[in-house]
Amino acid sequence: MPPLRLQCFRWFCAAVLAASGQLAVSTSGAAEKAATAPARDGFITIDSLATLREFAGRSGVKVRLKPGTYTLDQASSRHFIALTGDDTHWDLRGVTLRIDTNLFRQIAASPGGSGSFYCAFSLTGNRITFEGLRTENFGDRPGLQSRNKIFDLTGSDIVLRDVDITTSGSSPWGHGSLFGISGGDVRKMNGIRVGWPARNVSLVGCRVHMRAMGHGIFVQGARDTLIQDCHVDGLLRSTNDILAEKSGYAFERAFMTRGHGYIEGVNVGADGRILHDEMIALSEDGIRLYEGAGKGQPTGPTRIVDCTVSRMRRGFCTGLSSSADTLVNCVARECVATGFNVGSRDGLQACRADARYSEALSLPYVNSHDATVELELLDSRGGLANDLLAVVNGRSHRITLRTPDPAFVPPGFAIELATHRGYAHYQKAEALARDIVLRLNTAAPVVQNPGAQRNEIVREDTDALSAPTR
Repeated sequence: MPPLRLQCFRWFCAAVLAASGQLAVSTSGAAEKAATAPARDGFITIDSLATLREFAGRSGVKVRLKPGTYTLDQASSRHFIALTGDDTHWDLRGVTLRIDTNLFRQIAASPGGSGSFYCAFSLTGNRITFEGLRTENFGDRPGLQSRNKIFDLTGSDIVLRDVDITTSGSSPWGHGSLFGISGGDVRKMNGIRVGWPARNVSLVGCRVHMRAMGHGIFVQGARDTLIQDCHVDGLLRSTNDILAEKSGYAFERAFMTRGHGYIEGVNVGADGRILHDEMIALSEDGIRLYEGAGKGQPTGPTRIVDCTVSRMRRGFCTGLSSSADTLVNCVARECVATGFNVGSRDGLQACRADARYSEALSLPYVNSHDATVELELLDSRGGLANDLLAVVNGRSHRITLRTPDPAFVPPGFAIELATHRGYAHYQKAEALARDIVLRLNTAAPVVQNPGAQRNEIVREDTDALSAPTR
């Protein structure tokens, strides 16, 4: 057959197969050329970030990136990879992604003219499943702003599963919140944000290793979020180590901070001077709920199950959200401001925390009400700069504090009601604690300050213990 007729015959056959559904026809072509045919499970396998971007805006696709190590060092916008399609599944199991922190310094546009922050992955589509990626930053350069993050989720019905994140690239690194939490020289690198208008987002089996200033996981204006089997860890540093420096950020400022008396769980001098024998968290909160994402965009109910936070500023912070949030079987270890920061109508079930460097439980807000807390006190010996088990303000809370071993609570530790101590330091109104029911099996004294009224203290299994209430 002559060449021209042969080519025409091939085109004719391709058209017939396409019409019968046996041949996939691409409108762009580039992505398919770099991808394998769909497997039996419907996944298309690709082997480059460029090809991943080709599929990022499509709906109804299932994409698997071949296992291996990839480098993300180029981006055309502040959202380096934006998954905007609906009904998609992204399988990145076995993939390590190295992210160049220089990307957080580029002058680039934001997708759609909104979202002025920087992020490595933006998930704005609905009904997305994304699983199995491990990320690590390199370059260790701080970004141009503080609103940097690895994942930003604003679509609905998203599942982010088995993602492992290690952050870096913030300033001034190594001093926690001592020199401020925003503005000035502060530049952060957060882990995962779930933000408005997201609904029904699930974070399952995610790990965030905070090696930068910022939050591990935070929710801002989203509703009905589930955070399950997620784990956040940070680093601690003693102020003795900072005061031994002979150069660097703190040394150049004569070890004078921007605060006075107390900064996010750390005591400083009245003049702001860093004091000896304090412990600081180098990052911010482990899992945090914000009040909202702006006017008319409050953070809705969030459920946090089987999660752990260690060595962060606050472990779990649900107290800023006005919704009734639930925490089940969660653990906070060695946090510096508080293990659990709780607010109105929040519920803690079978949770655990130590009080080595801060109170295990804080209900600091004088207007909070009707929280229900079941908290086991873990071994709190060997800590530093803390003598509080819990601080309680507000009204009509039902609190149970138990420890499996009385020796876990060091002598001199106390529970305070109607107080400005601990994380209640920031409350400007008169401290009040009314109609509180507190059950405990520890001999730690309960201090009821002048604003404490009509509270019921119930001691359990402490017949042989001295259990003062004053």
